[in-house]
Amino acid sequence: MAGNEPLLLTDEQMRKFIAEGFLILKTDFPKQFHDRLMEQLDKVYKEEGNPGNNLLPRIRELQKVFDHPVITGALTSVLGPRYMLHAHRHGHFNAIPTAGGWHKDSYWGYSRLRNHHPWWAMVMYFPQDTPVELGPTGVMPGTQNYETRTFESDDTAGEALASGEAGTFALIHYDLWHRSTPNLLGRPRYMLKFEFMRTTAPDGPSWDNRENNWSTPDKLNLPIARHELMWEETWSWLRGKVGAMANTMPGDPQAIQALAAQLEDGFEPTALNAAYELACRGTGAVNRLLEALRHENIRVSRLAAYGLSVSGEEAVNGLISALDDTRTETVCHAAFALGELRHAAASAMPKLIALLGHPSELVRRTVTEAVSIIREPADEAVNGLIRALQDSDVQVRFMAGLSLTRFGAAAAAAVPYLEKALDDENRYVRAHAAEALRYIGTDRAKDALIKELFNLRWCSNTTPANTFYP
Repeated sequence: MAGNEPLLLTDEQMRKFIAEGFLILKTDFPKQFHDRLMEQLDKVYKEEGNPGNNLLPRIRELQKVFDHPVITGALTSVLGPRYMLHAHRHGHFNAIPTAGGWHKDSYWGYSRLRNHHPWWAMVMYFPQDTPVELGPTGVMPGTQNYETRTFESDDTAGEALASGEAGTFALIHYDLWHRSTPNLLGRPRYMLKFEFMRTTAPDGPSWDNRENNWSTPDKLNLPIARHELMWEETWSWLRGKVGAMANTMPGDPQAIQALAAQLEDGFEPTALNAAYELACRGTGAVNRLLEALRHENIRVSRLAAYGLSVSGEEAVNGLISALDDTRTETVCHAAFALGELRHAAASAMPKLIALLGHPSELVRRTVTEAVSIIREPADEAVNGLIRALQDSDVQVRFMAGLSLTRFGAAAAAAVPYLEKALDDENRYVRAHAAEALRYIGTDRAKDALIKELFNLRWCSNTTPANTFYP
């Protein structure tokens, strides 16, 4: 078995992940490890049903999978060294000969603008040999940045399958379109899905980075479209740069006019490419994106927000002005873009904090996340998130807990409020409050967390059939 040091991804692997939205990798556990894992899974599913979020404590040996250097290295590379294993996890069991529908996973009911930058990722782990006939997960390469499916519901052209020996796993961008495929053999097939979140924006590469510049990988499988500018911008973002593509192309008025028209194209990949190219073409193009932010078609407004989110400081004042718009979607799209601009959008913090009192839950949810990504000034941001922790909307509260993980000890003032959130009626608000206490890491935070975990201590041997002994 490999050593304990994370096995970081190479430049070529990172480029493939950026473009295709996934990698198929493999751990090197011995066969006996997976045989024991399968025995435990069969027993738990037969006697108790799906353990859901208790998958790890119920099957303790599974933690070794997520301590394996291939997995820790892949997650560190994509999400940074302080990545978080999310409280939501699920063991998917499949023994039927029909395929599932293409879908993106939700954020547990949280309605949010999906990230192009890799803030979230999933690991789909296969503990048994999974040939194509056993029904591995199928993914549609390159679709992680599409809100619409862009292909027919029964289309499998270009589909990639997470097929392989026991220990194979798919590392996927959280928003990649995927599905279950038919299990033609009828034998039990498990896929163990775990979700992970980046807790800090990148300030430099976290993979085995040897080359500064983006270059398109050879032999890409992209059945829908190519997005060279988007890929290059994501590569730069992962290397710690904000607005790296701004003003890198001529501000030709005719080109800008043509691109602005393409924002309305019904084929989402074409419109996305236009948004990213406009972000590269200076003041005139950014102004067209700001106009499109208020377009009557919400889809066009959303696409403009993606372009503005990578336009650099040039876009900040216009986005701050858009926070006053009367349309909820426009405000959400502007707040999202400001968040992605991070420290370049620090001047937006007072207005964003004020929006935490907005009557729309959608606005408050979006602003809660944006405030935590901008982070500056930290005291104002933390005070705003303390307010969000007490919001009437459960989704604002659980995003506030997640957001506070991004501040470390700078969020110490939130600890008393996180202690109260440990008693929230919602499981994810409680879980996120616990995570925030862990990342804050002060003595009081650790004491509160230890007390909470000790009160909830779990006995992995206790089942309805085995209540006390042995």
